Amino acid sequence: MADDKIEIENVNTPGKTERVDRAKYLAMREALLLVLPRAAPGLKVPDAKEALLPHLPEALFPQGKTAGWWLKAVQLDLEAKGTIRRAPGSPVRLYKADPAKE
Repeated sequence: MADDKIEIENVNTPGKTERVDRAKYLAMREALLLVLPRAAPGLKVPDAKEALLPHLPEALFPQGKTAGWWLKAVQLDLEAKGTIRRAPGSPVRLYKADPAKE
């Protein structure tokens, strides 16, 4: 069933999309946007992962399994869409770009 998939983008490969599991994508997107601050410098990716894990449904992410992969996929998609941004410098720190885009 095509409805259980969602197309996502990747900020690193403009114009290319991937089809992924809709339920896992939406759960991770919701959890990530819940924990990210609204302004730079934002959260380091490992800190964001630690903060969002309690917000993920256990049925989709048992013991947080595959959460790292899904976090990266959702991060790159939301960056491509302009929903979240990276603060300049290293390590990567993420924050919400604009509350109107949530």
